[in-house]
Amino acid sequence: MQKQTVHVYVFGTLADYEPCHAVVGINFAAFQARPGRYEVRTVGLTRDPMVTMGGITLLPDMVLDDVTPEDSALLMLPGGLAWDELQGAEAVAKALEFLAAGVPVAAICGATAALARAGALDGRRHTSNAPEYLAATGYAGAALYEHKPAVTDQGLITAGAVSALEFAYEILKLLEVYSPETLDAWYGLFKTGEASYYEKLMQSAQG
Repeated sequence: MQKQTVHVYVFGTLADYEPCHAVVGINFAAFQARPGRYEVRTVGLTRDPMVTMGGITLLPDMVLDDVTPEDSALLMLPGGLAWDELQGAEAVAKALEFLAAGVPVAAICGATAALARAGALDGRRHTSNAPEYLAATGYAGAALYEHKPAVTDQGLITAGAVSALEFAYEILKLLEVYSPETLDAWYGLFKTGEASYYEKLMQSAQG
C-alpha cells in the first residue's frame, strides 16, 4: 500500500499542543481502520531548525515550495504567535492552492485568522478562538461563524486554540483514519477519561 502524506506546516513559535492529537492519531497504527495508510511529514519555509512555543527544536522534513496538492492528503496549519505577527503568507497561499484543488486544509487558532485575512472563510462555515478575534481581521464571513470547538465545511477544518482534541477528531474523521465506532470511543476517552470508553476503544479496534 502506498502511503498518503499529511503535511504539517511548522514554524518558530508553533503552539506544540495544537497538532499533537491529530499527528499521533495519524501515525499510531494500533486503532486504525487501515493501518499504514498515512504518514506525516513536517514542512517549513526552509529546512533550517526552528524552536516551537514549547522550546522544542524542530527540523522540517521538507520545504513548502516542494509540497503540491496532488501529493498530499491534507495540509495542517497549527497555531502560533507568527500568524498574529502577519507572518506565514507563503503557507496561506499554499492552503488556498490546496482548497482550490479540492484537497483539505485544517487550521487552528492563529492560522484561522490568517485564512480569514485571505478570504478563505468568507464563504465557509467556520470557527476560531472567538468571533471578535476573527472580526479584527476585517473579513467578510462573520455571518458564517459557528460557536463550536471545531467546524468542517467545503474541505476546510477550523478550530479554536483550546480545541486541539476536537481539531484532531475532525481531521481523523475526514481522513477516515479510524472507523466511526473507534473514533467516537477514542474521542470519548480523551475527552472524559472514563474507563468505559477505553473498553469501547479496545472492542472496536478488535473488530
